Amino acid sequence: MKRYAQLVFTISLLGVDIALTCLAFVAAYLLRPRDATPHQVIPPLTYYVGMMILSALALVIVFFFYRLYHLHRGISRLDEVYSVASATSISVIVGMALTTFVYRTEIDYPRTMIVYFWLSALVLIGLGRIAHHTFRSALYRRGWDESRLLIVGANEAGYTILERIRVSPQLGYRPIGFLDDERAGQKMLGLPVLGRVEQLGEIVRQHKIAEVIIALPEASHQDLLSIISRCEDGRVNIKIFPDVFQIMAAEVNVGDLNGLPLLTMRDIALRGWRLTAKRIVDVVISAIVLVFISPLLMLIALLVKLDSRGPALYWQERMGLDARPFPCFKFRSMRQDAEAATGPVWAVANDPRRTRIGSYLRKYSLDELPQFINVFLGHMSLVGPRPERPVFVDQFRQQIPRYMERHQLKAGITGWAQANGLRGDTSIWERTKYDLYYVEHWSLWFDFKIMILTALRFLRDPAAI
Repeated sequence: MKRYAQLVFTISLLGVDIALTCLAFVAAYLLRPRDATPHQVIPPLTYYVGMMILSALALVIVFFFYRLYHLHRGISRLDEVYSVASATSISVIVGMALTTFVYRTEIDYPRTMIVYFWLSALVLIGLGRIAHHTFRSALYRRGWDESRLLIVGANEAGYTILERIRVSPQLGYRPIGFLDDERAGQKMLGLPVLGRVEQLGEIVRQHKIAEVIIALPEASHQDLLSIISRCEDGRVNIKIFPDVFQIMAAEVNVGDLNGLPLLTMRDIALRGWRLTAKRIVDVVISAIVLVFISPLLMLIALLVKLDSRGPALYWQERMGLDARPFPCFKFRSMRQDAEAATGPVWAVANDPRRTRIGSYLRKYSLDELPQFINVFLGHMSLVGPRPERPVFVDQFRQQIPRYMERHQLKAGITGWAQANGLRGDTSIWERTKYDLYYVEHWSLWFDFKIMILTALRFLRDPAAI
């Protein structure tokens, strides 16, 4: 049944891609310029059928090599659309090359028609992929083609994975239980601990497990290899919940030093022209946002001023690039003397120090809007690790390995951790892992992805305090 379901999904996706490629070609033909001279006759659509078939063939071939017909449950719509856009652009070039090779004589294939085909294909195929993804997710929610899942490790990491699966029914996972050496036979978070880790192969076969997630962040490489080897005789997917080192070494490049092989484990992505490109994006977007939200900023400032005594806008010292302090602008959401008696303390949910208007500002993250000024001035970036106050940085650097490496980039209004719901009073350990992953894997697309995810969470974030 599982193989049948995957085959149906793949064939239907292939059919959607081909149909929408042909539709994009027809749209390009209809949109091509019609101001032909009296001596020029525009060929009928049937003249282009061969080119349309070659274009569809090129798209399928390129998509195959891009592994876009390997369906992954965990991939987001944004990542899929980005990959599809890249592959579609390449397929248009390949299709033109095939057309030129097959039709060696002069053909009427206007450049504007090629551009229209490219744009139409980007839109139609992208929408088709989103629709197919949504359709698959809806079937997964209803239990169709469910993937039986086993978690190795009944610990904090295992509980985190289980909670994420339970709030993501669209992924189609069905958690069966845990494996753990110390809690075998017990029940954790409503799931049984089915046995010890050494029984992995037996339990995979007995319970028809399709996917195993190893949630043992502190396990050595030798231990992980030993665990994985127990599944060699079963058709099961294996994933590993990484520790900080594994995140750091996720992309290891092999090079040499005059013939001596070397592994490059840390090649900071954000430098050179990339740094300039990120700054240009920051300046342009922050300037546009500030222009459009300026009436909202004035309204919020007036409400804060009328609600309680004290300034509407204030700045707080935070740590940014290279652990240098900078003034972080915010709307005041607490009493003016909130820390007079206690000194710097961590904000908590339902903080009694909040003002009436401050509760709404923090609930919808509106108190952070003035930080677009920080971005425009160069103190911060739109995307990056969230800045902390110096007193908390001094605490965290003693407790969390590699914590200070998150300061290799400018602090951001939002970040990869916040896009994944880690805001406010959440685990600093987990937030640091996401921040380090961002530092090691930065790209412009990654920034735009985080901004889009943040915008979707903006109006109502349960982690806001």
